[in-house]
Amino acid sequence: MESHPLPVVENSIFIAAPPETVYAIARDVERFPDFMPDVQRITVLEASEDGRRQVVEWVGRIPSFKLTVKWTEEDVWDDEERSCRFTQVKGDFNEYWGTWFFKAEGEGTRFESSVHYVLEIPTIGPLIRGVVRKIMTDNVARLQEAIRQRAESSR
Repeated sequence: MESHPLPVVENSIFIAAPPETVYAIARDVERFPDFMPDVQRITVLEASEDGRRQVVEWVGRIPSFKLTVKWTEEDVWDDEERSCRFTQVKGDFNEYWGTWFFKAEGEGTRFESSVHYVLEIPTIGPLIRGVVRKIMTDNVARLQEAIRQRAESSR
């Protein structure tokens, strides 16, 4: 059986707000549905006492396919590095994991996102991998843009 590399979406955005502001907004995942239209619900199911590790259930929409996508991921936050490493523990993705980094850059923050995923939609089949890739790419960009707008408007 030949192996295919996992699709990856990498994106970077500059945010004109301090890294601690951007990082704090990103860490407050339960607020995402307030300012991200394609995120229906996010629930923190468990969290370590120090808050560094949490298990989070996501419910998102893919309007173009009239689909709801659900998954539960483990998030590990590193406050010193200002990063998050996440891995799906169960859900609709065949595979899903990635990283977020929030790095000081000039007067603001560079938000770098890397998401590795496999999402096979049985009713649609393998022919639309390119469409799924576009959806994933658009979703990453929309999430980053929503965090950028929220961080910049909070200044």
